[in-house]
Amino acid sequence: MTNKELISAYYQMWNEKDFEKANSICDEDIRFRGSLDITANGIEGFKEYAHMLANAFPNLYHAVEMSVYENNTVATYVTYTGTHEGQLFDYAPTGKRICYSGASFFQIKNGKIASINILGDLNSLHKQLSE
Repeated sequence: MTNKELISAYYQMWNEKDFEKANSICDEDIRFRGSLDITANGIEGFKEYAHMLANAFPNLYHAVEMSVYENNTVATYVTYTGTHEGQLFDYAPTGKRICYSGASFFQIKNGKIASINILGDLNSLHKQLSE
């Protein structure tokens, strides 16, 4: 799988909420920092984070706006949209539609995603959830 195919499979996994795909596209010791500034290590930690986010936003969609591929590093700019239907931080479900952005930085090793560092626009997300 090329790096481009690997990153495409990653976002497809998120959009389909099929987090078992992480077993085939992520290194078992993946280091992950998500858009909510929560870190997780290993595939199981990553999947726990993914399920937590999917519970808060069951229709969460990752729209990749831009990608840059350089050797074994990939950077993407993503817009996240969804409806707040589950507990997140101190926010009870609001039913509000949210939209915020993030920049993701991937390191690929031996054909799998070894680390992901995502800088999410948390100020925008908090503002939308508290209004």
